[in-house]
Amino acid sequence: MTVDEPELREPDMPRTMKERRRALRTGWTTGSCASAAAKAATALLRTGEPADHVQIALPSGNRVTFKVEHSALTGGRARAVVVKDAGDDPDVTHGAHITAEASWLEGPGIELDGGEGVGVVTKPGLGLEPGGPAINPVPRRMITLAVAEALLGADLAEPPPRPAEPGTGRGVRVVISVPGGERMARKTTNRRLGILGGISILGTTGIVRPFSTAAWRASVEQAVSVMAAQGEDTLVLCTGGRTEKGAMRLLPHLPEVCFVEVGDFTGAALRRAVEHRLRRVVFVGMIGKLTKLAAGVLMTHYTRSRVSTDLLAEITAEAGAAGAARRVAAANTARHVYELWEEAGLLERCGRELCRRVAGVLERFAAEEAGGELTARVMMVDFTGERMIAEYGRSTR
Repeated sequence: MTVDEPELREPDMPRTMKERRRALRTGWTTGSCASAAAKAATALLRTGEPADHVQIALPSGNRVTFKVEHSALTGGRARAVVVKDAGDDPDVTHGAHITAEASWLEGPGIELDGGEGVGVVTKPGLGLEPGGPAINPVPRRMITLAVAEALLGADLAEPPPRPAEPGTGRGVRVVISVPGGERMARKTTNRRLGILGGISILGTTGIVRPFSTAAWRASVEQAVSVMAAQGEDTLVLCTGGRTEKGAMRLLPHLPEVCFVEVGDFTGAALRRAVEHRLRRVVFVGMIGKLTKLAAGVLMTHYTRSRVSTDLLAEITAEAGAAGAARRVAAANTARHVYELWEEAGLLERCGRELCRRVAGVLERFAAEEAGGELTARVMMVDFTGERMIAEYGRSTR
């Protein structure tokens, strides 16, 4: 078995994510809860009136209502608490009291910081500034929009550049905290990633979808079957919502039914594709998932697989960049490697080699594990999911 032909592995999911007998209930991300708490605290600061419920906008544009568990106004500072409901997802932050404290600024604008129980970023590669709070970009925008709405007393589609309370021209400083967050973080991979002192404020859609092995795998397999039933022969597998939207822009000639949000179940999708005698598969993903696939892992949930920086360092060395390869081997995350490749001018070259290896794994898995033949094309996109960085394989036109 050569370097380009790693052992194919499809590990099982952890026991806590096995099939359940009843329908699974969705929940809310820490980002959504923080946005609701921030809006409630800002509204209390502005009006002096506590609210029982607040409404916020999700990234999709849909608006949802949250119950405010507790709020108080003391000495020019307003505090509000929203209790996180993760639905039926086995989430360590379920029941957490996501808290926001709002206070006035002298001038316009919104300042956002992390308090007790919110982790501090200490390493590169997370898309966040080291030394700052672990509040991811999408939640940061959601919180900013929610606070701006409370300041202006109106629903908004986008947060204004420098929002301010109309009567005074003042902006607001908001501090998000999670009592007990440091203890919760011990059950996550935060410390390994360089997030210390608490949890991360996460979420890309605002909604937590329960991760049941049977339910999610079944939905992936069903989507492949539906696509095959339409007479299509090119399956596009996307790792998440952002990559799916990006893939649709990159492959506009394919109908929507061809695009399947595969999550971690690439192996299950390929088996179903072979069963339906599909001919081509396109995999669109970011560097982290692609690295796991290139290592031969076909079920890529974080609890069952890790990104191999050794593999990425090997690709870097093959590109003739020994110095960069040493830095890649010591990188903190796949995103950190992406940044190192970009800095060294190796992003497209190394990205193409990574895509080539993934294509080889997908075709081997189809042949050796699923008993059929598929031609694979792999596309690596950036962290917005919108821009293609590198690709390998023949066009689907």
